[in-house]
Order: sequence, then structure tokens, then C-alpha cells
Amino acid sequence: MSKSKVTIGHVFKTIVWPRRNLLFLGLILIVISRISGLTLPWASKYLVDEVIANKNITMLYYLLGGVVAAIIVQAVTSFLLTKLLSVEAQHLISVLRVRVQKQILQLPIRFFDNSKSGALVSRIMTDVEGVRNLVGTGLVQLVGGLLSAVICLVLLIRISPLMTLYVLVPVLVFGFISLKAFNKIRPIFRERGKLNAEVTGRLTETLNGVRVIKGFNAEAQEIKSFEAGVEKLFLNVKQSLTSTSLVTSAATFLLGLASAGIMGIGGYMIIDGAMTFGDFLSFTLYLGFMIAPIVQMSNIGSQLTEAFAGLDRTEEIMNMTPEDDGTVRTTKIDTIKGDIVFNNVSFSYEEGKPVLQDINFTAPNGSVTALVGTSGSGKTTIAGLAATFLNPESGIITVDGVDLSKVSLSSFRSQLGVVLQDDFLFEGTIRENILFPRPNASAEELDRAVHAAHVHEFTDRFEKGLDTVIGERGVKLSGGQRQRIAIARAILANPRILILDEATSNLDTESESFIQDSLRSLMKGRTTFVIAHRLSTIRQADQILVIEGGHIKERGKHEELIAQKGRYFDLYTYQARI
Repeated sequence: MSKSKVTIGHVFKTIVWPRRNLLFLGLILIVISRISGLTLPWASKYLVDEVIANKNITMLYYLLGGVVAAIIVQAVTSFLLTKLLSVEAQHLISVLRVRVQKQILQLPIRFFDNSKSGALVSRIMTDVEGVRNLVGTGLVQLVGGLLSAVICLVLLIRISPLMTLYVLVPVLVFGFISLKAFNKIRPIFRERGKLNAEVTGRLTETLNGVRVIKGFNAEAQEIKSFEAGVEKLFLNVKQSLTSTSLVTSAATFLLGLASAGIMGIGGYMIIDGAMTFGDFLSFTLYLGFMIAPIVQMSNIGSQLTEAFAGLDRTEEIMNMTPEDDGTVRTTKIDTIKGDIVFNNVSFSYEEGKPVLQDINFTAPNGSVTALVGTSGSGKTTIAGLAATFLNPESGIITVDGVDLSKVSLSSFRSQLGVVLQDDFLFEGTIRENILFPRPNASAEELDRAVHAAHVHEFTDRFEKGLDTVIGERGVKLSGGQRQRIAIARAILANPRILILDEATSNLDTESESFIQDSLRSLMKGRTTFVIAHRLSTIRQADQILVIEGGHIKERGKHEELIAQKGRYFDLYTYQARI
């Protein structure tokens, strides 16, 4: 997986700048809010030096009116700020989730073979959440806090340059410590995203495989595995909390020293007559208004660091090359006839470990090509290459004379049907699963597919028929029932190229005889690849390829291969004895 690190410039260009109008409005609101907040320290000076000293009740009423008005302005701007920016932040999170999910679905099959589904869920749902601190109130509060601190600094200098200079020294030291701490925290947050994805991925696997776990009495080892992942996650959080607490403790210590110092300096200046008590009170309150956003900025800085770490991981996904990026696969096929040719095709999953070597054969339009051989011989890999799930390392596969590696995947796969040994069913109803390739199919087309695959034989016994909810991965159905739904789905898709990988493996003998009739009807006029361990199911194939060790050892029709008394004969007679 490629590594990438999101830069501030990239984030500004892609996330902040497109929302500049909304953020600018938020900045205006927070400036109004912060200026309104400065009314209190300003009023305090006049309360002590003018109102109380001169017993001026009229000015007291004016001061109270001004303070109340400022409080109302603060409340209204705070509400508008949260409503505008928080809602936009959540909208951006939704947009990014959709964008990441779209990108992941466009990645090659190999990516999914090497990734846990739970980890990918975490990448989609969790990693992008940090942007709420960029577009939400976080970034605006950071800028607003900085502006508020600068205004207060100017006012503090006007009251007492000496005390202000004393305060600035610990503030600058605190700023230096914060920068160093956040540079250290970012990799920790990045690692946390990775750990969280691993733990989520393992947990998803555990829940999906709960029957296997209980069947082998393996609850204890799964609990132990989850505990180990959670412990790693805890240690990561502990490390980040230690760093952030260092920043907070530094703030408390340094700013505490500043407060103690101005008490001494201020007290001396009041006794000496160089400062009024009202000026000292005002200075103290302004100092609080300057320090508060600085401390707040340290917390926001931690949030922004977490956001950048999440965006780093999101950027890794977005920088991956989709399997069909539009630059290589530019040829679109309107209607496939179905002539497929493998010409000197070789393939390996790992470098130096070839799975297929120099595969040559032709699958004419409307023909049935059966692939037989022992497990691991390369049958499924050939089917995967024909389905464009994999790309050959060398050699060429053509469809209707066009190099398949140059054909647009959407134009090819829209005419492809696949039925796998353990075909995936989605949680929902039987009807929804059959309609999956063509949600807008008519009731008549659905009914034909249901009867062709003999799905009605068991759905008629269900109270809700096709609207029966089958549970996650079809857990409420038998293997044969799930297989028939998968076949009905392929029939409804009406493909030009058909891949059947052990399509009848989960069927009993009676159901298999029914399905064989349906499959023969389905395969008519379509180029079909059949992978079968039960050799009795492929006797009528137009050609049978015997695959051993990544090579085609034998080819021909059933009768021809039996007459040769070679590898196919051995496999067939062995199964017949069983």
C-alpha cells in the first residue's frame, strides 16, 4: 500500500478553500462573539474606577445593559456558528465517506484479497470523521482564538507594557512546547487509525464466523485475540493522552507562573500609584481572555492533528489506481458475441510462483468450456481471468477479437454473469437478492427466473414467499436453497458470458437434476465456463480442459477424453467408483 502524507496546502486547496464563503461567515460570527466577550473586562474597569468610586447609579444601569446585550450577541452568534459549520462538517463527512467507498469498490480484486472487510469499514466510516475539526467550529475557533488573543494583547500593552512582557515569555515557551508535542502526536493518531481498523476487522470476522467458533469451542482464543488488539489500541491512546496532558500541564504551570507574577507586579504598581485597581482588574480579565483561547488552541491543535492523521490514511486509499481508471481500458463493447481466446496466458499471484503458464484455448460464441483438475491446479484462476477479476502477466485474452485488457470493465461486466460455489447473498429478502443485477426487472422476468432455478419449490412453503428475509449471507437458508437463489439471479441478469464455479455443488441429487435442466437453458447461446469437481455434470460440455500444475494437460469432449484413458479418465473413473 502506498504511503502519502497530507500537507496543509493540499487540505486547504481541497477542503478549506471550496468552503471559504461559509468559513468566512463563521469567522465573522466568531469575531463578533469574541469582541462581545471583551465587553466584560472593559466594563469592569469603569465599574470599579467610575461607578463604585463616584456612586454613579445611572452609569451602572448603562454598564449592565451593555453587558447583557453583549451576552445576548454571544449566545446568538454561538448558535449560528454551530448550526452553520457543524452541519456543513457532517455533510462533508458524508460526502467523503461516499467518495472513499466509491474508490474502494473500484479497486482490483487483489486489494480485497489482502484486506479485511472490517478494516475497510473503519477506513470508510472512521478515518474521515476528523474533517469536522477542519470545516466545523475547530478551525474557525483556532483562527478566532488567535485573533482574540492578539486584540487582548494590544489592550494589555496599553494598560501595562511591563506586565504584558512578563506574561509573553511563558506564553511563547508554551507555544514552542505545543508545536513539538503535536509533531509527535500525529504519527500516534495515524497508528491509532490502523490499529482501530485491525481490531474492527478481526471483530467483524469473529461475528461472521461465530458458527465455526462455537463449533470448535474456540470462544476463549477469539476473546484473547480481541483483548490483545484492544490492549494495543489502549496503549496507543495512553501514549497520545500522555503527550496531550504534557501540553495541558505545561499550560497550567507556565500560565500559573504568569498569573503569580502579575499579582506581584500589579500589587506593587497599585501601591506605588502607577495603576488603578480598575486597571489591574481589567488587565487580569483581559489576560484571562487572552490565555483561554491559547489553551483552547492546544486542544483544537490536538483535534486538527487527529484530523490530518485520518486524512493521511484516506489519501492512501484515494491515491490507489482503480482497476478501470479510463486511461487504459478505453474500448467499449455494445453487445458481446462471446468469442473468447486465451493466447499464451501466464499468471502468478506471487512473483516467482506461477499459477498458470502458456495457456492457449478458444471458447467460441455459445460454447461451454469445462475446467477440471485437482484443487489448486489453476481452474478458478482461468475463470477469474475470463471474468476480468484478474489480469494476465503475459499473453493476451481477447473477446470478439478485442484485447480484454483494453475493454471497459463496465461494458464487459454488464454482460457477465457469475455463480460461485459459495455465492454471496445480501441481508434482505429473497426477492431483493434475485433482483440484485436488474432491480427494475418486470414481475414476469422475475417469475421466469424463479421457476427456471426452481426457487419456487421452497419459497412456496414460506409464509412470506419471495419476501422472506434470509438473514446475513442467507444464514436462514440451506446451502442448496442459497445456490438456487444465486442461479436465479444469474438467469435474471441474462448475461452473454457466464462463469459457473461449482454452481451445483451444494445441491442434493434431485435438486441438481432440476438445476441442470435450468442451466442448460441458461447456457444456450452464451459462452460459458464451468468449473466442476463432479465430472458427471459436464459430460455435455463442448470442450473439457484438464488443468494440472498451471498447464492444460488434456482437452476434448467427454467421450474423446475417456477414450484417451489419460488424466481425465482417471479422475472420472475414480469418482464413478466413489
